[in-house]
Amino acid sequence: MAALLLLPLLLLLPLLLLKLLRWPWLRWLIADLAFTVRARRCKRALQARAAAAAAADPRGPEGGCSLAWRLSQLVRERPGRTFLIHHGRHYSYAQAERESNRVARAFLRLRGWKEDPNLDRGDGMGATEKGARYASGAGDTIRREAEHAPIQDDEAVPEGGNSASLESGSVVALLLPATPEFLWLWFGLAKAGLQAAFVPTALRRGPLLHCLRSCGARALVVAPEFLESLEPDLSDLKDLQLKLWAAGPGPHPEGFSDLLAEVATEGEGPLPGYLSAPRNILDTCLYIFTSGTTGLALHAWEVRTWSCSRTVRSSDSPCDFSPSGLPKAARISHMKVLQCQGFYQLCDVHQNDVIYLTLPLYHMSGSLLGIVGCLGIGATVVLKTKFSASQFWEDCREHGVTVFQYIGELCRYLVNQPPSEGERNHGVRLAVGSGLRLDIWNRFVQRFGPLRVLETYGLTEGNVATFNYIGYPGAVGRSSWLYKLFSPFSLIRYDVASGEPVRDEQGLCVPVPTGEAGLMVAPVNQGAPFLGYAGSPELAQGKLLQDVFRPGDVFFNTGDLLVCDAYGFLRFHDRTGDTFRWKGENVATTEVATVLGALDFLQDVNVYGVTVPGQEGKAGMAALVLCPHHPLDLDRLYAHIAEFLPPYAQPRFLRIQESLDTTETFKQQKVRLAGEGFNPSTVQVPLYILDQTAGAYVPLTSAWYDALLAGQVRI
Repeated sequence: MAALLLLPLLLLLPLLLLKLLRWPWLRWLIADLAFTVRARRCKRALQARAAAAAAADPRGPEGGCSLAWRLSQLVRERPGRTFLIHHGRHYSYAQAERESNRVARAFLRLRGWKEDPNLDRGDGMGATEKGARYASGAGDTIRREAEHAPIQDDEAVPEGGNSASLESGSVVALLLPATPEFLWLWFGLAKAGLQAAFVPTALRRGPLLHCLRSCGARALVVAPEFLESLEPDLSDLKDLQLKLWAAGPGPHPEGFSDLLAEVATEGEGPLPGYLSAPRNILDTCLYIFTSGTTGLALHAWEVRTWSCSRTVRSSDSPCDFSPSGLPKAARISHMKVLQCQGFYQLCDVHQNDVIYLTLPLYHMSGSLLGIVGCLGIGATVVLKTKFSASQFWEDCREHGVTVFQYIGELCRYLVNQPPSEGERNHGVRLAVGSGLRLDIWNRFVQRFGPLRVLETYGLTEGNVATFNYIGYPGAVGRSSWLYKLFSPFSLIRYDVASGEPVRDEQGLCVPVPTGEAGLMVAPVNQGAPFLGYAGSPELAQGKLLQDVFRPGDVFFNTGDLLVCDAYGFLRFHDRTGDTFRWKGENVATTEVATVLGALDFLQDVNVYGVTVPGQEGKAGMAALVLCPHHPLDLDRLYAHIAEFLPPYAQPRFLRIQESLDTTETFKQQKVRLAGEGFNPSTVQVPLYILDQTAGAYVPLTSAWYDALLAGQVRI
């Protein structure tokens, strides 16, 4: 009888389960649990790899830094597996190991290092015992013995351009496009115990020199195709006492030599791990330049002096400030490189996937997430030096791409392409990246799907990251308690007027309720540190907040306002303070204004961001007041900003005014100006637009405005 009563309940159970699965909260909870499990597995796997490297023989390749031992592991496990595809050429993991070993040996020879058989005494000591000896401190002795081993007189030393010497931990700057050579040099420098600095390829003159000074570079490697544009900088580069190399054959300017020719003469055998093993996992591994929005700015007269006299600071006196609008050298630790090995695993990408990467390698997205993330799972990456929207889907079909990494602009370019046959005939299942607008997201999936979009959020120097692993359109991540076990963060109330977090009577910060934009902050601790930037500690001013939720605690300030909705999804809201985002970079309006203010014919400057229909982020616009009896010199103005500002920070629009309005506390009015925009029919002052083709500012007429709205003008 009881069984008969239970029978209807058993029949209804499947219907009940189906109904529950249609409830979005339950689906999201299941997804949260699945990601938490994946994150824990990823963390354990990375910890196991690190432990194995620590216990490895320091004289073997698997006892080195995380890049060195991971590449060595992959060579042992799958030597013939294709690691890289570039311009139709395939490179296996074994080839990547050999090429980077050649590079490492070339730089080690420059350091005066010589393999000494006496250091491997053949004493019968096993790998485990040697690893234990190294971990107990003997590794430092081994390292010192090796570094003081004399070089043989008949061994050639790479020449370079000048007489500066390289030592363990010296910085070598790379000014290279996204090519295999970039990777071999990066990996080789890491194996040689040197630190790479990834210089943005568009930088020249003042911005380039600033980057080299700020990271303390001792050498510079330049792609041959960039040498001609570097000619105005050659005297300044020589004054910095840099060793100068070209990554390819000549002709070369005086002082440069072909590094790759020297590398080709080196052996390809494995290198001992003690050369690259860090003493502490928080030690700096490399530098990546960010469009940092904090730090000291040059005074206008300093910029003016710099532009007129072109005086160069001594190389042994690095800049103690971040010049206006210029990047800062973010310290990337060995821990962060190790953590980035887990990026694609967290995105549910596997070793059999083929990843399409067309982002610049000097950005964290391309190098640490794209390349190191690929190493983490042992997959194949298709590296594209220059993005081509018209070639994108054809490349994906040709190489069997299953995953590609994006920034928001990339997807917008693809959506704006005219329809073509076969644009849905591809094997791409997942797009991973950041900065994808909701309207572009929906259009992209509808047009090119079926595929998933996994939007992420993070900062180069930050200690927090979010993943929208559910694929909820427009969101950058989740705010569930489960996710915060993986990467804790909070949203606190922020006063836009004062530019500071709101604090209560006890002086502590105030969490925001659901639906209100709040400043994202993340606790700083040993497992989630903030290493700051090369140079003065003042460069990190404002990036750390104290006494956030309890006296004495320390949190990292992302500088971003996010909103958590009623469903627990995070959405990006805006940058704090006088900043906006353009071309995937953060632009500080005060810093751009300082550079413009160095021009002697400008009396006052107000820089702000304006929304351009159909474009990601906000474009820079500057309201200018001329000095009395001084004409507007547009040619000088363009030449000045081209020299002292990176391309993304250069204002796209100008408006000329007789005066600038300020608040009662003497702060410049930006909101009203931004709201007025740049429509010549409504803004009754002279307007100009940056014509990037002509390299000049030209009057913004109604015809230009209409062409811009129609998408016919590149901005």
